[in-house]
Amino acid sequence: MRRRPPVRTRSIIAMSLLLSATAITAARVSAADRDARDVVDGLPNADVCAKLGFPRDRAEDDAYAPRRKAAGGTFRSAAPTLSMEAAPPPSPAPAAPIIAGGVVAADQAGELPYDTERYPDATSNPIRQVGEEPVSTFSIDVDTASYANVRRFLKDGRLPPRDAVRVEELINYFDYGYAPPTDPDTPFAIHTTVVPSPWAEGKEIIHIGLQGYDLASDDRPPLNLVFLMDVSGSMNDPDKLPLVQKALNVLIDELRPEDHVSIAVYAGAAGAVLEPTDGTRKLKIRCAVDAMRAGGSTAGGEGLALAYRMAEQSYQKDSVTRVILMTDGDFNVGIADPEKLEDFVAEKRKTGVYLSVYGFGRGNYNDVMMQTLSQAGNGTAAYIDTLQEAKKLFRDDFSGSLFPIADDVKIQVEFNPDRVAEYRLIGSETRMLNREDFNNDQVDAGEVGAGASVTALYEITPV
Repeated sequence: MRRRPPVRTRSIIAMSLLLSATAITAARVSAADRDARDVVDGLPNADVCAKLGFPRDRAEDDAYAPRRKAAGGTFRSAAPTLSMEAAPPPSPAPAAPIIAGGVVAADQAGELPYDTERYPDATSNPIRQVGEEPVSTFSIDVDTASYANVRRFLKDGRLPPRDAVRVEELINYFDYGYAPPTDPDTPFAIHTTVVPSPWAEGKEIIHIGLQGYDLASDDRPPLNLVFLMDVSGSMNDPDKLPLVQKALNVLIDELRPEDHVSIAVYAGAAGAVLEPTDGTRKLKIRCAVDAMRAGGSTAGGEGLALAYRMAEQSYQKDSVTRVILMTDGDFNVGIADPEKLEDFVAEKRKTGVYLSVYGFGRGNYNDVMMQTLSQAGNGTAAYIDTLQEAKKLFRDDFSGSLFPIADDVKIQVEFNPDRVAEYRLIGSETRMLNREDFNNDQVDAGEVGAGASVTALYEITPV
């Protein structure tokens, strides 16, 4: 496990079971007042944005439309080109499900058709005999995408696809109130509990909780963020690009003067929309976000390449540099081979740039791509279905979402054959590791943010 404590050093920690307080000047208050007057319901004033160089789309033929529609039609992309064949377009969506009297009419498999949405195949972990395999190793997972996505299906009166339900992400969505560590040199406090299984007589549940050290406001390093916005045609729904813009405004609210934001977009091509802009110019950042409109195909690979290049150009050793990708994951230009994109993101991980992936929308949501990118990019994945979820991620969990305290966190549990006959890890099917991977820093694992917690459950059969 590589950790990033306040002093930003790295170390190996073997684990087995067992806004800054800033003086406010009159000038800053005045700037804040101006920003408040120029923002209504989270959206910047159109006339003010036009003066800043970001006119809102009032006509299809205005001078700024090509920039929004083609995401790069007005300027040349600085991104290296990824050599990939174009993927075929998604198949037509099936007819909407019939819901009668509030009861969902499921198909023979017990699930409703779910359009062209794609989810990773994940067979449940098997029961393992302690006498044969006493050691269990896996990467931690602080992602919460599955919970919000499953909630979206249920709100729609539909059963989620089986592979959309990742148990560990449902479990880790909630705060269990673990006592935190008090020493920054000890980044985690470990909590364990054993209780009878509520669903299987004679079995027990081992509850393992890790609570990360939270950084004081003064200890949080500057943020160097690149917003990578998918503005392709598939994002032209109320729960996609419009919600992306509202979500980013929540994050912009939390920026400090020392933080910087750049913005890149992609559709048929990729382009840079906003140069690095510090946290004192929130209105300009809001205007750049609000100016975007959806249209065109989805050159996601080129967009990622551009975002990483922008992040590397503004990289500072003592800051947290992170690409924040907002997309439905429906890459349909140049992404016929997702493994090449995964390799690209994994290589970029070595530069110290983090990747956070936020999914939006329904019908063509590509969870396979979201998981591939976040796991390869030393990052996290979440799904945003409502503005309230955006506030949870970017306001309530601001520190845990953006400030890492540890990289490549792995858990290894060794069971005593004299006490435990068999065990099963509940969830984390896509995070399983080999025993020897625990001490191998070349094997990537999950990151943990400041103040974040991780929960894992095992079902065991006592001897």
